[in-house]
Amino acid sequence: MIDPPGQLLRRHGLHARHSWGQNFLISMDVHDAIVRASGARPGMRVVEIGAGLGTLTDRLLATGADIWAIERDRDLCKVLREEIGPRPNFTLHEADAVRFDYASAAVGQEVPPAIVGNLPYQLTGPLLFMMLEHHAITGPWVVMVQKEVADRLCSPPGSREYGGVTAVMSRVRAVSRVCAASRGCFLPAPRVDSAVIRLDPRAAPRGVVRDRIGFQQLVRSAFQQRRKVLSNALTSIAGREAALRWCVVAGVDPQIRPERLGPEEFAALQRAREAEEDSGVLPPRGTPETDDAGAS
Repeated sequence: MIDPPGQLLRRHGLHARHSWGQNFLISMDVHDAIVRASGARPGMRVVEIGAGLGTLTDRLLATGADIWAIERDRDLCKVLREEIGPRPNFTLHEADAVRFDYASAAVGQEVPPAIVGNLPYQLTGPLLFMMLEHHAITGPWVVMVQKEVADRLCSPPGSREYGGVTAVMSRVRAVSRVCAASRGCFLPAPRVDSAVIRLDPRAAPRGVVRDRIGFQQLVRSAFQQRRKVLSNALTSIAGREAALRWCVVAGVDPQIRPERLGPEEFAALQRAREAEEDSGVLPPRGTPETDDAGAS
């Protein structure tokens, strides 16, 4: 088994890069919880975001799963090559996780790949939305995020924590908590607590839309004005009259506040918007995204 992070850092003469948000997980209990939640097993591929010093990688490899480790820090890639060594079920990708081609991990796989990782706090949003582009070809995501982000993603409509990212993500993924991870579980200790969550693909989305990007834009616009009623919050997209028409078609109260709507209601608003674009009432915004109704 690989040595703890502190010993690895000293042996290789390295320090955590604060500018990159590097905080190495030292809790073996949390490591084990992530591995269990991932379902890693022989015949399955697991993509690890931010492999770091390889402590989680080592435990994932022990399950017999095929591990693709993504790491952009050249010094840490050197550690991974030296400490993990050449193993038949280990592939290191020296790459930026935000730009990685996750679809390639599913090629030739009978079981949808899982994604695991301790997401850098400053990149959590970009990584999650990037992963949404590949939600149809991956299995569960088991990721470490800031506790407040976990609270937001697990919150129901109408709650104080519920927000745009919750509505967008919960349309195609079911979110559940795996375990807590206090700041003492890391080296160096961050200033905030964390949590591990699991996001499972839904058999069918909670609300069909044709244009995923347009859906995200609509939800984001609504929550940028969350103190306003829905019809006013959506005026930034196409004006108040259009927003009122969408509400009527979608069967949504225009006087309700955005945080009370679930993904199904937002999807209905987006379909009303798409119908007006198709009919010429609204100018098209460009080439629609591929329908993802059957791909979730």
